Amino acid sequence: MSTSVAYPGPAGSHSGAAAAALHPTAELLALGGFRAVADAVAGAEVEQGVLPIESSLAGAVPETHDLLHERALSIVAEAVLPIRHVLVAAEEIPLEEIRVVRSHPTALEQCRKLLALLPNAAVVPSATTADAARETAESGGAAIAGPEAAGLYGLVTLRDDVGDGPAFTRFVSVAPYTWLGAGRAEARTAFTFVTDHRPGALHAAIAPIAEAGLDLVRLVSRPLPATPWSYRFDAVVAGHPLDPVVRSALDELASVTRSRRIVGVYEAAEVAE
Repeated sequence: MSTSVAYPGPAGSHSGAAAAALHPTAELLALGGFRAVADAVAGAEVEQGVLPIESSLAGAVPETHDLLHERALSIVAEAVLPIRHVLVAAEEIPLEEIRVVRSHPTALEQCRKLLALLPNAAVVPSATTADAARETAESGGAAIAGPEAAGLYGLVTLRDDVGDGPAFTRFVSVAPYTWLGAGRAEARTAFTFVTDHRPGALHAAIAPIAEAGLDLVRLVSRPLPATPWSYRFDAVVAGHPLDPVVRSALDELASVTRSRRIVGVYEAAEVAE
């Protein structure tokens, strides 16, 4: 019986390509957006889900970070894929005549130079880049999407490779459990924590990691909706939580923060060329 893996669809999204790379033998299911994927995994409708979490140009993907915080989900694998965006439309049209351009917010952030060339276009966010392509095929305007989505929906490429620079996106596979089988040398431990609202609280929280000589790979701040002007921090450290040095550093971090939770253990991905 094959594993079922969900990704934010429709077909032709970058997440679909990442799901195929992470789970080449799985049954892949395209669902309607990030939240639908997280809900399907949390509800055991699928074994795992694949979501983008970080762009080399636009930074963290907030929705994925927030879903990991809100749901009982854990990162179990990651993949880093090169991302190529194209500007597409149902037919050839001069850029100055484009009135609407659609894409996922992260893709829009990756293509600011292109958007500056579309002064008459309203920017409309879509659930995924593939949704943007589909909506453009149905309603007109233009979309920033991947080449595969352009082909699937019969769109014409107006501009090729429209990103602001070479772009990579980090995708994660999430499950309703924490996996501890990552090799110790390649392991990454993702965790989230909330500090007290006082001077030096963040420094006190991450100091044990520096003192242990561990590499703090990522640190992202996200607002706590129920407490205005308060934030949580999502972090990744190089190392396995069962290693004594890592465990001691995380325990010390927990002792100086309001809360701390592990949200993933996985092997670091090689950057695809």
